[in-house]
Parts: sequence; structure tokens; C-alpha cells
Amino acid sequence: MTTPVLPVSVVIASRNRARLLADTIASICAGNSLPAEIVVADQSDDARPAPAAPPPIRLRHLHLGSRGLSAARNAGAAAATQRVLVFTDDDMRAAPGWLESLAAPILTGGHTTVVSGRVIAGAPETSGGFVPSLAGSAERASYRGRLSKDVLAGGNMAIARDDFDRIGAFDERLGAGSRFPSAEDNDLGFRLLDAGFQIVYEPSALLEHRAWRPASAYLPIRFSYGRGKGAFYLKHTRAGDLHTAGRLGKDLLRRAWRTLRLAHHPRLAAGEVAYAAGVLRGAAEWLLTGKRTLGSQASTHESSVLERSHARR
Repeated sequence: MTTPVLPVSVVIASRNRARLLADTIASICAGNSLPAEIVVADQSDDARPAPAAPPPIRLRHLHLGSRGLSAARNAGAAAATQRVLVFTDDDMRAAPGWLESLAAPILTGGHTTVVSGRVIAGAPETSGGFVPSLAGSAERASYRGRLSKDVLAGGNMAIARDDFDRIGAFDERLGAGSRFPSAEDNDLGFRLLDAGFQIVYEPSALLEHRAWRPASAYLPIRFSYGRGKGAFYLKHTRAGDLHTAGRLGKDLLRRAWRTLRLAHHPRLAAGEVAYAAGVLRGAAEWLLTGKRTLGSQASTHESSVLERSHARR
């Protein structure tokens, strides 16, 4: 029986994780449906040989001189040839039905629909190994408009290529490897919803996030995730969007409440404190430097937010 091939480009951002990357590709190639194309956007320190993918999958391995997750995803998307873009990372394992579940709502005519899938934790692969981010709900959901939470997982999402080009791609100032090392998917999701898109959460589009990070990385990663989130809040607040200013305040209050509730779990409580400190640091850094590092894609969006803000007054 021939495995169906979907008109999809899977973009995998990778840096210095060749073994994990090979496992990610192998899990995709073992799926119930195959992508027409896999694009590896590789920012590794050395030029590595291209990983393998069986026909009929076309594998393209881009050796990039850039740094940062958003830059890698944008470069991979620019090189992709198929009409649907699927994004994942190099430390994921795909379930057999992952690709079809993630891409089907778009392939069947879902204009202005973006799909995000479920992400669960894998077994620890080192002492105290942990996963920094999950999307664990088993309930399908659909989101529109202004929300009090972030609903797009950048490492498990599908979008029509035309819609990705129209919305303006990932902001390269945000995301792992950049100055503000997270929240690139929060920012893209916010912009998509603000532009009238629907984000569908499909739990059957299942990925396993591998727990290869050691326990010693827990607090630094919590801090760095907070820094990106604080920058995301300030990016839109400075553009005149008071909704994100309110979210920033509520986020800090929520972290304080969680810290108190987790007093009997010192490591988790410390993680909440580190995250809140990161939010404040990222917000302050963006306030001081964000306007001096504007990229064209970001400035276009911020200008449009300002125009809407003035129109409401």
C-alpha cells in the first residue's frame, strides 16, 4: 500500500543537534502520510552532511550563517516550494498521524486558518531531564479575536504559504538564539488573531518533545522564556495596544500567585520567580532598545497597530 504524499513543506529549524534531528526526520518519514518536502534550516557551527529521507520526499538541507530560531524558520519557509508550511523543531518525535491531522484543515480549504497541535513530554534522557514547553490538552479548540493566553505552538503548526507571506513571518528579534530568546510564536499568533485568522488546536496532531535538557538548565531557561515574553508584551504595548499591557500585569500577578502555591516545591517556585524576573528584564530591554532594532516586518505591523489605536480614540 502506497503512503499518501501531501503537498506540504515541513520546515525543521536545527542547530548543533544532528542526532536529534535525524530522529525527528525518521519519525516524520514513518508517518501515515508523508510531506512532499522537508526543509532543514540548519544553523549548526559546522557544515554537517545532509540527513537522509526516503523517496518520494525531497529533502533540502540549508546551511545558514544566521542565528536565531525565527531567522531559521523564515529562511526555511522562503526556500519551501509547497502550498502548506508545517513547522517543527529538531527535538521532536512525530506520531504516525501527526502530519495529516495538522495539515488537513488547511488542505481542505481552510483559508485564514492556522493549525497548532499537541506537544507532550518524552521520558527524561538525562538526569533531571525536562521539557521547557508543552501543549498538553486533549480537547480540540478553535480561537478567534483577542485572548488572555497564547494558543499557537511554533514548533507544531501548519499555515498556508500565502497566509504566512501575508502576515509577515516570524519576528527575528524574538525566539531562541536571538536577543529576546522566546515568544516568537506568541507574537505570530497574536498577529494572526489580530488580522482575523482562526487558530485551531488539534490534539491528534501529536508530537513528543524530548527531555534532553539537564536539570541545571531549568532556571536559566525559565528566565530566558520570561525575557522573550516581556519583550513580546512591550513590542505591542509600545505600538499602542493596551491589551498586551494588561496581559503583562496579569502575567506577573499570576506568577506571584503560583510562587506562593508552589512553596512546597522549591524548584518549581524558583522557576516562577525566574520567569517573572525575565518578563521584567525583557520588557525593560525592549523599552530601551526595541525601537532601535526594528526590522521591516515588525515595523509594518507596529505601524498598523498604531493606526488602529488612533482610530479608536
